[in-house]
Amino acid sequence: MLLPIIMAGGSGSRLWPLSRQLNPKQFLQLADAQLSMLQATIARLKGLDIALPRLICNEQHRFLAAEQLRQLDMEKSNILLEPVGRNTAPAIALAALQAVADGQDPLLLVLAADHLIKDVDAFHSAVRTAMPLAEAGKLVTFGIVPDHPETGYGYIEKGTATGDGGFAVSQFVEKPDLATATDYLQSGDFLWNSGMFLFRASRYLQELERFAPAILEACKKSLAGGQLDLHFTRVDAAEFALCPDDSIDYAVMEKTADAVVVPLDAGWSDIGSWSALWDVSDKDEHGNVLKGDVLHHSSTNTYVHASSRLVTLVGVEDLVIVETKDAIMVAHKNNVQDVKKIVEQLKDGGRKEHINHREVYRPWGVYDSIDDGHRYQVKRITVKPGAKLSVQMHHHRAEHWIVVSGTAKVTNGDTTFLVTENQSTYIPIGQVHALENPGVIPLELIEVQSGPYLGEDDIVRFEDKYGRA
Repeated sequence: MLLPIIMAGGSGSRLWPLSRQLNPKQFLQLADAQLSMLQATIARLKGLDIALPRLICNEQHRFLAAEQLRQLDMEKSNILLEPVGRNTAPAIALAALQAVADGQDPLLLVLAADHLIKDVDAFHSAVRTAMPLAEAGKLVTFGIVPDHPETGYGYIEKGTATGDGGFAVSQFVEKPDLATATDYLQSGDFLWNSGMFLFRASRYLQELERFAPAILEACKKSLAGGQLDLHFTRVDAAEFALCPDDSIDYAVMEKTADAVVVPLDAGWSDIGSWSALWDVSDKDEHGNVLKGDVLHHSSTNTYVHASSRLVTLVGVEDLVIVETKDAIMVAHKNNVQDVKKIVEQLKDGGRKEHINHREVYRPWGVYDSIDDGHRYQVKRITVKPGAKLSVQMHHHRAEHWIVVSGTAKVTNGDTTFLVTENQSTYIPIGQVHALENPGVIPLELIEVQSGPYLGEDDIVRFEDKYGRA
């Protein structure tokens, strides 16, 4: 049986404005209209003999990840939380240590949460080819069969055939220039480095101890000082911060004598840019990919994602246009790699559009900041059935709640009461309060905040069912 380890870190800044720091691409529905990239990664495991997947993600994304697992009826899956990013070698080490601590020594199928694989049968076939190699003590990586010279990926050179579908790794190669990538393609000896792996947990730990002992020691201390919180595993933040930052390729795979590569030809893409998403998406007869409310005339080979309003095109070609409730991005397809430069400008300018969308997801539901001005802010709040916001108070703002649909159970100071559709209540500055949905349908309400400071950090929590500070 395989234990899938799904790495769901990363910010996906090249897919801004859809992908943001607190809602990155792995949690978005990009290539699939029904599933996020994380959910699609899990769904394509169906048909393999697997245990419940274990997820590794940033602590900031824990409730987003948990909700997406819940939607797949996998709420019992363990989620390893990284307090800080330390690259792939430590992340996989935490998962491997956790696996052997459970008294098992499973084969770990290490996957990224933000990859697209169109041919699931070919993917399953490659995994089954890799399993005997991993059981024999090899550290298997999956190399993508290239179909064009690509300068954005690292490469793996195939060495001697193992005789059972794999090849010894001759060398790992950094991202090449175009001429070199063309030579690689023509030779047939090079594969794209996918960043997916299969090996026994103990075997990876043995090689990590041999080649990067500082990483292993830091991860052991991090887990030893951690704790289990619901289905979250929290590691010791101070110990993990001391862990060296290194990829599994540099720390282990480039040094071990037991690295093996299995070719994978399955319609793979890491969706690393808007042009890559255009490449893998279904197009109309004019080469356009149109998502949302879009009208066009005499426009070709363009990608449009309209989230909240009508977007129209006239006489354009080779563009990427992405509209959200708080930003519009227009780029030529040849320049989409530079979208991250805009993200850097947002950071440098102290703006917030790279951090989160106007709609913000919380463990209890979601809120949408629909209007704001001097000393006021208006939010549309949706609370899931049975969910409750923290018992809290604010030093600088008062709140007025108007229920649009559903029933709210409101704690306002020493009083608790129900507020139903078209009713309202007022929370003065400094008043301890709480909001709960006791019903079986979502609670929808409008919140009007007023006061001299309306930041989200003006929250003093006294009690919280989700473990937030």
